[in-house]
Amino acid sequence: MFKNYFLLSFLMLSIFAFGQKDYYELRTYTIPFNGSESELHDYLSTALLPALNRTGVENIGVFEALGEPTPKQLVVLIPFKGIAHYGAVLSALEIDKTYQEDKKDYDAVPVTNRVYTRYSSSFYFAFKGLPQIVKPAKGSQLFELRTYEGYSENAVDRKTDMFNDGELTIFEETGLHSVFFGSQVSGPLMPALTYMLSFKNMEERNSNWAKFSAHPEWKRISKLPMYANSVSDIKRTFLKPLAYSQL
Repeated sequence: MFKNYFLLSFLMLSIFAFGQKDYYELRTYTIPFNGSESELHDYLSTALLPALNRTGVENIGVFEALGEPTPKQLVVLIPFKGIAHYGAVLSALEIDKTYQEDKKDYDAVPVTNRVYTRYSSSFYFAFKGLPQIVKPAKGSQLFELRTYEGYSENAVDRKTDMFNDGELTIFEETGLHSVFFGSQVSGPLMPALTYMLSFKNMEERNSNWAKFSAHPEWKRISKLPMYANSVSDIKRTFLKPLAYSQL
């Protein structure tokens, strides 16, 4: 009893002390051909997400890629209220009896019926220009996930400055609806930054990106020497939210 009270107290202190800037985990599950995908969905929707919600984690996104790629991938975005909150949540899950009970079927899946091949996990600190996740407008059914790689840490830092010092404002003005922007602190493709945008559909997405490209302020800042060669490669994925996604 005392242990649970101490942990919950620490959890709440973590939220208030470190809640000014989100800390994101982005998981990508790779689903084997004919894998037991339903078991993974059951685990996420009935065990993991409710348990995370009980610890103060909100607006968890769960998506799958458009176009039915092979192998299929499932993307989970988990926003924590700071890195201390992340640590407290891990400790809370260990003693959450409801969570342990709810995931028994998932834990019992045999090797012959595995639910995923592997999953990767990347972590990010929120940009100062967008310190917390933004829940998209109702009806948003298209999400664009972008990763900008840089040839060096300095290059990524300069691109981050470009977003914070003006590009985020242009996004807002042109209807590129930001969900999160994060500087990567661990995971593949480093050094890099990643962000997510939301739209009603592909038509809105294409129209608003065209507005962005034509925006005079974007044309001005994109030519500034301080931001030159700040992006060496861009990786883009289009996603759709699953029925139990909280975004």
